[in-house]
Amino acid sequence: MRAAVYRNHGPAADVLSVEDLDPPAPGPGEVRVRVVVSAVNPTDWKSRAAPAEMTGFQVPNQDGAGVVDAVGDGVDQGRVGERVWVYLAAWQRPYGTAAEYTVVPAERAVPLPPGVSFDLGASMGVPAMTAHRCLFADGPVAGRTVLVAGGAGAVGHFAIQLARAAGATVISTVSGPEKAELASAAGAHHVVNYRQPDAAEWIRAVAPGGVDRIVELALASNLTLDLAVAAPGAVIVTYASEATEPTLPVRELMTRNLVLRFILLYYVPVTALRQAADDITAALANGTLTELPAHRFGLADIAAAHDAVEAGATGKVLVDI
Repeated sequence: MRAAVYRNHGPAADVLSVEDLDPPAPGPGEVRVRVVVSAVNPTDWKSRAAPAEMTGFQVPNQDGAGVVDAVGDGVDQGRVGERVWVYLAAWQRPYGTAAEYTVVPAERAVPLPPGVSFDLGASMGVPAMTAHRCLFADGPVAGRTVLVAGGAGAVGHFAIQLARAAGATVISTVSGPEKAELASAAGAHHVVNYRQPDAAEWIRAVAPGGVDRIVELALASNLTLDLAVAAPGAVIVTYASEATEPTLPVRELMTRNLVLRFILLYYVPVTALRQAADDITAALANGTLTELPAHRFGLADIAAAHDAVEAGATGKVLVDI
């Protein structure tokens, strides 16, 4: 099979190549997926670029979509031919989705509902499951007000849609008009430019009692705004890190009984991952989740695809396999 591979960590152009590998065979409890579309997330380039020793090779990319073409012992043979979306394909495993075939535990290849495109299926995984955990780790959001920072990004896009479908009033912050259009198209009830000096006043105008849950991607940069708009007992959930560490006003957090939750999808409990996969698949089936603007690359241009995500491309970077 043709596969993107790296054997050392470093810049995409220096370490990524496309090679011929033997297709992996599914072991017990596993399925093999013929990949149609692979998606690139920030975690993919960060894992590749991280300074660390390697043994063997790594096919990058956690997320993708395709068709089950073989199953291992203990897996229903009826799954062969099933259209699926795939998550965490490269987590502690050598065969990510940037290849013609990947092998994953059977539960990480989730049936793709009829009529849902491979592009949308490949876009689930890291962003949609992260959004789900951010929203629901601390209980239902029905009747609550949710603030989604960065509503034009992939996690923000799906957080807006999942929160709205769950009965929340959704406010999103963005950095400018183009991204405001994306957040509005995703379904945010209110969109605020966080660069405006009166951003907190705008948010408080639509949520006088404060917001109940904040889905945050830049805690250090946005903590002042978050604290200005958080309701008593609110939960601030952060899923990304910055070069600058936040300074926490502990007494204020205590006095207001605020909760800070930190999420890294790789270490989310398996039961929560399963619930997220079930809920996301149901949301795909009923049309709740929609595609982001796509930037398409061929497998031969895998380094450029990684560089596009590293450069902060708005929308979804997809690799056609």
